[in-house]
Amino acid sequence: MLSQLLQSGLNLAVPSAPLGSVAVREHWTEEAAIVPGHGEALRLDLLVREGEAVAGGAPVARLRDHPEIALVAPMPGRVAKVHLGPGRQLHEIVLFRDAGGEVQTHDTAAATAGDAAALRRLMQDSGLWRQLRARPFGHMPGPAAVPAAILVMAADSRPLAPDPLAMLEGRGEDLMRGLAALGHLTEGPIYLCQPRGAALAGPGAVEGRLRILHSGPRHPQGLAGHVLHHHHPASVAAPVWDIHAEDVADLGALLATGLRPALRTVAVTGPALSEARLLRCQEGAHLAGLCHGLTLPGPHDLLSGSALDGRRAVWLAPRDRQLSVLPHHHGAPRGHWFRAALSRAARPLPLIPTAALDQALGGALPGMALLRALSAGDDETLDKLGGLTLLEEDLALADYVTGAEPRLAALLRGALDRIAAEEGEGT
Repeated sequence: MLSQLLQSGLNLAVPSAPLGSVAVREHWTEEAAIVPGHGEALRLDLLVREGEAVAGGAPVARLRDHPEIALVAPMPGRVAKVHLGPGRQLHEIVLFRDAGGEVQTHDTAAATAGDAAALRRLMQDSGLWRQLRARPFGHMPGPAAVPAAILVMAADSRPLAPDPLAMLEGRGEDLMRGLAALGHLTEGPIYLCQPRGAALAGPGAVEGRLRILHSGPRHPQGLAGHVLHHHHPASVAAPVWDIHAEDVADLGALLATGLRPALRTVAVTGPALSEARLLRCQEGAHLAGLCHGLTLPGPHDLLSGSALDGRRAVWLAPRDRQLSVLPHHHGAPRGHWFRAALSRAARPLPLIPTAALDQALGGALPGMALLRALSAGDDETLDKLGGLTLLEEDLALADYVTGAEPRLAALLRGALDRIAAEEGEGT
């Protein structure tokens, strides 16, 4: 079974400019913004006003439904614009950078001593709680929620994604400290998923509850949804959280110093660049600022995320670690090999199960059964198949190889939203 899983998936040759240097450069953009994640609807109570100076990492707003959870400034700066929609729903809070501004310091004594409630307060006040993602549904967990397990991802099989292992070089103690802290949020196992090789953490971590998982090199083997489907599927009654390993190391650094690291590693790639780069930038960075001076002449699109699952954006989304710069195509969408083959069919762009689709699902779900459940809106069968563990990113490769409409990712999101509404789960 394991060898079958490791042989599943696809190796994609996504075009991109060559990497200018393997060295990671620090790059602060002069503007950054607090924005909702993909599909998030956050209603806020503001703590600042336009024109007000804020310290880096200081609370800027709190969730109206869960005031324990703060949204924090990604850098020291001044609030340039606050854009809230109906119901005080977050669109964006834009800040101008102040290079000499103050940085928020947190009291970590109680959290470091093992007080689980203090750890939750620390993560919620520092903004690190936003990096947790609960499955089913993909929402930020509630402030008092308890997962059945937590998955830490130190692997990423998305095309041109930055290497999580490189992000963790020299941060072993921070990672171990962060893993131990996560153990206070659940009584279940803590999974650490990494490529094959020496284990990033010892077996004694997290009171013996740490489990090392290995991902293969093909996509989507390095996605949290596919890993969890095989090892610990999520359900409404037993949710599972996932978080990036770099964020766990940031938690460890926060506990040790009282300061949350402000920068994250981001890959700037794509065929519309003169060269690709690896950067250390702040959360919510201005995408145009990240690729300034690197784009080729002509119109282009900036995607927060990979070329497969990214979305057009102005700011780096909260959990994204890629900026994809693609040439902009006017008029009709670009041709796809499968779309071209189907254009002469009686019903163009159908959802057809193929061997490529099964590979694109990474061995997680049977393609035909999944297509039937999603196309028919059969949420009960989707649940029985284990589809509640997956999110849109987990089906992005399947959408790529089929080129069909409607997209599987959109059908999955519709099903998850219907089930969440039935279960009374908010966004």
